[in-house]
Amino acid sequence: MLKAQVNCKAFDNENCKKACELVNLAEPYQGYKQSQITFDKAIELCPDFDYAYREKSVPYLKRGDFIMWKTLIDKAVEINPKANLGYRGWCYFQFLRNYDLAIKDIEKFEKLVGEDNVGSSQNGNYNLEIVKALCYKGIGDKAKAIKIIEKQLDNKNYSPMLFDYYHLGILYCETGNYNKAKECFEKQIENNDYYAEPYYYLAQICKSQNNKHQAKSLISKALDYYIKEKYMKDAYTHIMDKVYEREMRILQKDLAD
Repeated sequence: MLKAQVNCKAFDNENCKKACELVNLAEPYQGYKQSQITFDKAIELCPDFDYAYREKSVPYLKRGDFIMWKTLIDKAVEINPKANLGYRGWCYFQFLRNYDLAIKDIEKFEKLVGEDNVGSSQNGNYNLEIVKALCYKGIGDKAKAIKIIEKQLDNKNYSPMLFDYYHLGILYCETGNYNKAKECFEKQIENNDYYAEPYYYLAQICKSQNNKHQAKSLISKALDYYIKEKYMKDAYTHIMDKVYEREMRILQKDLAD
């Protein structure tokens, strides 16, 4: 994702303007000692500059120091909830798998900006409404998760993002609706044919329907994609509903027997 620097000219207060300039200088060196020291200087100059707290929190998040991360990001949310609630909710989901806190933040954010304006996750892969649905799946409410994703995809102003149909397809599989699941995986491939995982699930469906020949073809394609590194990946965390090569090999072996 591209990320623009903060527009420091928007600040009337000279100290906050200087703080903003310091943050812009520190961001490219995120995680280094000098960068963190620079964020501290920015906060000292402008104690209500929420973005400085947020950016200072990021290295702690990525390194797994969630206590320090939470101290800093909570301060950013306290100062400017509209700018930071959605981001904190996404982090609860992506890094901590704390589905309850993620839902709480995203639903608070919805009340501030409206469901149609929640925007996307920090990595750009998900609309936060889809993230909320996955959180409901995480706490065991698959029916609600399906309802949220279906509503989002039915919104005429919404363009499906990277994995929307894939996750919906898995939810249908998990609730026994294989026909709808198959439709979703096929739509996922039609919209973005770059991932092995939908082919794996289509192979599973074909196997369950005793279409062994088609299942073999699909799992072969899934493994071909996987070997070419065409699979779901994230630099920092395990992605919900990801399938690994070992699972694909097991299915391929089952189909060969």
